[in-house]
This record gives sequence, C-alpha cells and structure tokens, in this order.
Amino acid sequence: MLPRNFKIIILIILLGFSNIEPEESGGMTAADHSFLPENSRLTNSFSDHDYYDRFDSTVEYFLRSWDIKGASLAVYKDGRLVLAKGYGLADTRGNTEVQPWHRFRIASVSKLITATAILKLYQDSRLDLNQKVFGPGGILNDPYFSDPKDKRVYDITVAHLLSHRGGWTTRWGDQMFMPHVVASSLGKETPVDTRDVVRFVLNKRLHFPPGKGRSYSNLGYAILGLVIAEVSGQSYEEYCKKELFEPLGIYDISLGKNLYSQRDPYEVRYFEPSNALPKKSIYGSGDQVPASNGGNDIEALGGAGGWIATAPDLLKFIRAIDGFSDVEDILSPQTVKFMTDNSNGWAPVGWKGSTANGYWWRTGSFAGTSAMVRRYPDGMIWVALFNTNTWKQSKFPSDVSSMLTRAISRTNNWTDEDLFEYNLPVPLENYPFITDIH
Repeated sequence: MLPRNFKIIILIILLGFSNIEPEESGGMTAADHSFLPENSRLTNSFSDHDYYDRFDSTVEYFLRSWDIKGASLAVYKDGRLVLAKGYGLADTRGNTEVQPWHRFRIASVSKLITATAILKLYQDSRLDLNQKVFGPGGILNDPYFSDPKDKRVYDITVAHLLSHRGGWTTRWGDQMFMPHVVASSLGKETPVDTRDVVRFVLNKRLHFPPGKGRSYSNLGYAILGLVIAEVSGQSYEEYCKKELFEPLGIYDISLGKNLYSQRDPYEVRYFEPSNALPKKSIYGSGDQVPASNGGNDIEALGGAGGWIATAPDLLKFIRAIDGFSDVEDILSPQTVKFMTDNSNGWAPVGWKGSTANGYWWRTGSFAGTSAMVRRYPDGMIWVALFNTNTWKQSKFPSDVSSMLTRAISRTNNWTDEDLFEYNLPVPLENYPFITDIH
C-alpha cells in the first residue's frame, strides 16, 4: 500500500494534468467555484489493491455482459468507506475513465432524498404529515391548482404522497413522461414544468380515493418537491442542499439538466441500448432525439427523479439515514422507523423496499441511467450508479444486486483506511494551476 502522503502528491499531479477536453468544459473557471468537486481527491487509485482483483473482475464481466459503458461503485463496511471506484467510461469520446468524482443521474433514488426532506420538515415542526396538500387551507393553496375535476383531491395528505396512496395510477401512462400530451391539453408549448403536470392531472379524475389504495407514483413525489419549496420558502434544491447535504459535508449532489450540453461539471454522458427508440424532443423542434438527451424531461421530474450525484456522496447521505449509531443520523430513530417498518401501514417511505430483518433498498431507472443503493442489517451499505440502461429497465437492479452480492462474497480483505478521509472539499486557491475543469 502506498504511503498516504505519496498518494496525495499523485492526486495533485492528476488534478493538474488529467485528461480534460477543453471544448466541453462549459467554461467553468476558478472564479466560478470556491471548491473543487467534493470527491476530487478520491481517485480510483485508493481502491486499487490486489485483494480487490476478484471484486473488479466480477464487476467488469458484468459491464461487458450488459454492454454498460460506465459505472461508479461505493462500499461502506465496518464503519468505513472501503471502496470507491469507477469502472469503464464516463464518456466514450476521449475514452474518459470513470472516477469516484463523476456524477450520475440517480433517477428514482431521488425519492429517498425527497422523503428525507419532508420528514426533516416534519421533525422541525414545519409541517404535519396529515396536512392536506390541495384546496382551502392546503399547503399548495395556489390559484393554478384550484377547482380540480375530482374534489377528492382535497383529501390528499402529505403522508398519502409519501406512501404512494395519493389516488393516481399509471393506468394511462406515467404523467411525468408525457410532456406533449400535457402541453397539448393545457394549450402550452413544451417543455412543461412540474406545476403544469400537476394542473394537467387535476383536470382528470383520481383512480382511487386517497388513502384507499397504493400505486407507485412519480407524480406524487414530484408534488412533494413543490410542497418542500412552499413550506421552506426556498427552492426544493436549495432546501435539500442547505438542510440535508451541506451539514453532512456533501457538495456534489444537485438537480440535473435535460441535455448533455447542459450537464454539470464531471457529469457522465448517458447511453441507451442500440435498439432504443428515439422520442420527440421536449423543446419543440420536432426532432427525434435520444430519450436521455432531450426526449425525457428530467428537470420536470424534480423530487421524483431529478438528482445527480457521485457514488461516495450518495453513500454518505444514505449513511445518515440508515438507523445505525456509527454516525449520527439526520433523522430520529422514530422517523427512520416510520420510513422502513412495513407494519405501520405507510412504509416503505422513500425506500423501494424494506424487510423486517433489516435489508433496505432503493432503485432508479430511466433512459441512460440505472442506480441502486442497498443497506444491510450488519451496517454494510453499497451504492451502484450506471450511465447506461438495459432492456430490462426497472427489473435490472435485481441483476445488479446479485452481481454485487457475488463480488462482495469473493472479497476476503478490505482496506483498513476510511476513504471518507479523502472526501473533503479542497479550496481552489490550493491548486492555482487549475483554471478550467470538467
């Protein structure tokens, strides 16, 4: 194992002479940002050990088998971040290798962030879970949302939305992925925003009475993003950054954009299967474009699926809501239990699934993206982010889970370092040779 000081010297050299494509940098300079990315000192070299060879070979075989261009993995074990490593390519143009600092869309893993934000507001006595969302006295008592076709909308509570019991199904399609229908119905041009989608569904009847059924709903979590903004007096993104991420030392999670040309610094390029059908651009050009690059409206998803993150930062967030005592959670034990105890009639909240013996997981998938996080009863957590989706879509995470179970079982030794030690913001003035980064 290399001495720690020698590693840091290598990192400084890497930061100064990394493979950067200036024409794609977006013009970000030292004057624009006070910090390098949160994980800029954490490179693949910290997880480059002989005892990870079988782990690496398992992952690499999996990527080849599914024709996945790139992945970022992070593993937390025995109270330490023991692996943070990129595999494959962040961008095939220039053969840019994935590093732990690369950002990926995390799709519906975003719902875990939204649920945590709502419950933080609840813990701070700023909202009640039984509060009505719409109508007189409701949180979103906004003229744009008035006069719904189905007056049962006035019965929808925050808790209903958290638990996918708001009254909507995707019987006629997912409301968050039909922007042209929404725009046509409202007499507007695309792109539409989250508020427009909500107005569109309020012009329709509910599929079941609020609280009397359960149907997975991107719409419900997009509405919760609006609730967070209204209650906090900040934008949804600003509240999550200030109240959830920054207190944990997380600075590299943000809301993503629709187009590759608008991507954030260090964000990967996204890839779809070769037989994926293009979609009509949401920007009104009439062009057929990849769903991952202007065909889907990631920005309108907001609290349902709009975040991008690095794997180490996302794991750091999960560690703060995992119910274990190695670090202090940002939610109380009672609130964590509310999110995960299926016997209470509401859970899983934010999570995709939870079991009585302590396994919790959250998945995310749409065009160009697959993501999964898993928490174990012994305290292990892992995060897996991919910049490619497969034909299995939302069923792909089960293959990811099986693969990582094998990879972990084949690894007999783990580093005795905590890689979170290298997961600190670095003032740019410490690196005066960096003037333009991507």
